[in-house]
Amino acid sequence: MNFTRTVTQNNRNVIKRILKETSLKDLNTVPAGFSNNIIWNIGHIVVIQQLLVYKLSGLPMHISDELVSKYRNKTKPEGDVTQQEVDEIYGLLDSLLVKTEEDLTAEVFKNYTEYTLSLGTTLSNVHEAIEFNNIHEGIHYGYILALKKAI
Repeated sequence: MNFTRTVTQNNRNVIKRILKETSLKDLNTVPAGFSNNIIWNIGHIVVIQQLLVYKLSGLPMHISDELVSKYRNKTKPEGDVTQQEVDEIYGLLDSLLVKTEEDLTAEVFKNYTEYTLSLGTTLSNVHEAIEFNNIHEGIHYGYILALKKAI
């Protein structure tokens, strides 16, 4: 799990750097040809990690229902986010990883509801969910780079 954890942390560090270096206006911009923006993609990776790791394990998530409804699959930006919301998401990028690591160490993940991804692969346990989450975050990092280029 150390390698997976390192990859996750490195992904999050790159995303945090993008958040710091990108103006609020650019974070909220939906370029022509796109259906979302940079901040939506970042909020989405936070939400999906919680859904894959905690919700499918039958455990409470560590984010608000409002955040889930705003950034889950099949959503899109409904308006500009504030700097306060950006700061919240920025903080969650690290704090949720710390919490997940603590919970893995404490072995709180006892159950897992199998989940078949759109790719046809089935996640059977929390460790597979964490590994897949890195792939998911990498996909959205690619979208973020494309959005930055289009702005």
